[in-house]
Amino acid sequence: MAGALAVVPDAGAAEASVKADGPELSYVVNVRPGHGNAVRAERAVGKAGGSVVIAYDKIGVLVVHSKNPDFARTIRTVKGVQSAGATRTAPLAAQSSDDLATEQVLTAAEAKKAAGRATAGQDPLEPLQWDLPAMKADRAHEKSLGSPKVTVGVLDSGVDDTHPDIAPNFDRQASASCLGGVPVQKDNAWRPVAGESDHGMHVAGTIAAAKNGVGVTGVAPGVKVASLKVAEPATGMYYTEAVVCGFMWAADHGVDVTNSSYYTDPWLFNCKTDADQKALVTAVQRASQYAERKGAVNVAAAGNASTDLAQDEIVDDSSPDDSTPVPRTVRTKDCIDIPSQLPGVVTVSATGAKGIKASYSNWGRNVIDIAAPGGDSTAYQTPAPPATSGLILSTLPGGKYGYKAGTSMASPHVAGVAALIKSTHLKASAAQVKALLYRQADATPCTNPYDIDGDGTVDAVCEGGKNKNSFYGVGTADALDAVTK
Repeated sequence: MAGALAVVPDAGAAEASVKADGPELSYVVNVRPGHGNAVRAERAVGKAGGSVVIAYDKIGVLVVHSKNPDFARTIRTVKGVQSAGATRTAPLAAQSSDDLATEQVLTAAEAKKAAGRATAGQDPLEPLQWDLPAMKADRAHEKSLGSPKVTVGVLDSGVDDTHPDIAPNFDRQASASCLGGVPVQKDNAWRPVAGESDHGMHVAGTIAAAKNGVGVTGVAPGVKVASLKVAEPATGMYYTEAVVCGFMWAADHGVDVTNSSYYTDPWLFNCKTDADQKALVTAVQRASQYAERKGAVNVAAAGNASTDLAQDEIVDDSSPDDSTPVPRTVRTKDCIDIPSQLPGVVTVSATGAKGIKASYSNWGRNVIDIAAPGGDSTAYQTPAPPATSGLILSTLPGGKYGYKAGTSMASPHVAGVAALIKSTHLKASAAQVKALLYRQADATPCTNPYDIDGDGTVDAVCEGGKNKNSFYGVGTADALDAVTK
């Protein structure tokens, strides 16, 4: 039978003789889509010393656990297996984040002072949100807050749906924990647990904090937000199997926009020339493209290493980040950040309160698609009063609010604008929403010379013209056009 899976001679030793003396690792095994292929693959996986955790038949991706140190090498020799690789270098565990700063929790005194400056129609903390007028979201809200028929899925560390600014807009049906690659809704599994990263909560508030007379206002305060928990509680790692699950769940539960403010661990760049990493790229790409085919616009952060992603070679000294990093030089034609550099994904760079590239933001010609506020050091880009911090203010677990900065904060601004566009054009396809997002962006010319710290040394060089360049892509996302055009 064409395309059938069968163990080739010498690769199909009896299960009893398969090694099982290594650490238990998680793998993805990629085959042709279809239930029959997955079933045949499961038999081959068993003979190779693995056990299938879940099979995503629609995209031909299986999540597998195995203690056989030769599992990946063995399963790759099986007819019908297109690629396979370990999703981690450390054993299965029993948030780290590269954003500019850990959260700075808003004090009661700061909140009271801000509330005293709020004008009619503003939420109490909105005077501190310089990012909203920077993309004309404040003016957009006079026209539309977005539609409750639109849902944005936050693939991240979890969302606290009891927060007064999130509860009115939370979509429980579209929410799940995807840890280990398996979706779970029981016991509100999508929430962050005590002591866990608040990253996802900050992202969710930027997208859809309700305009309800409480706290802050999101870019699209009338749309729904769902939590797809994909970050490990103990380590903060975003592993491939969880990311695949997040995209698949979002796709099958009516999510219109996804936000990915992370890179898929443990590799900063996944190289298609490496057998393991190639499999990870394939698995996440299949899942993200499945979501797009089902109507979702996928938005992702470009990263915070102040790096030109379009240069020929990049030194990566941080990978693998779940064990001992080994410095390596990667060729950008072979090695990419996933999911942000996958085909079809909207890649977002960050700007600060002065509207120029944030000091930490990655850039790259034909890599960056669009820019949005992500915050920057207040010393570099000071906002106009009454805002006081150059960082981004948003929601934190437990009913709190705080500041963060990073392309992680820029990406949800774009996701919010995409949600407003979808709200305005409910029948638009993902491709049509993206086309409008790019067409409506405010052209932002290169910043040259770019000397963000003012020390007389150029910190980055922008290439391209007013309508498309390496710092800002097609320009800065425009929320007002999203609801009026």
